[in-house]
Amino acid sequence: MFRLVFYRPEIPPNTGNAIRLAANTGSELHLIEPLGFSLEARYLKRAGLDYHDLASVHVHADLDAAWHALRPRTVYALTTGAERDYADVAYQRGDVLLFGPESAGLPEDVARDPHVTERLRVPMVPRSRSLNLANTAAITVYEAWRQHAFAGAAP
Repeated sequence: MFRLVFYRPEIPPNTGNAIRLAANTGSELHLIEPLGFSLEARYLKRAGLDYHDLASVHVHADLDAAWHALRPRTVYALTTGAERDYADVAYQRGDVLLFGPESAGLPEDVARDPHVTERLRVPMVPRSRSLNLANTAAITVYEAWRQHAFAGAAP
């Protein structure tokens, strides 16, 4: 359906939650190394519960390797520095939703990578710095899926 890309994630529970999100939405999760944890970490497994076998998770050595594997047509970089809201986009199946590490968000060079079609933001009240990575991914992928009438969802 959609492809979530976490660029250098740092916190195991966020990635565990994203594994569960990918499994429940039929999305793919792509992780760009280096990771701030081991994929065997108990916190990652706990957050992902028993969804690891149901999720499509791929690990890439770097961003270039991910682009080579994904061959994306459309890439939306989610960043607080964007002006366009995530809900103002007509998402298509196969779109890539790119998210940065928890501590600093997407580095500017990644947010402006030539593969990035557009930068998007999730609105927040003034003086807020950021939302949780897994929450932002969930907000965005569910909007994209909603636009496709939740195709493939259980009745």
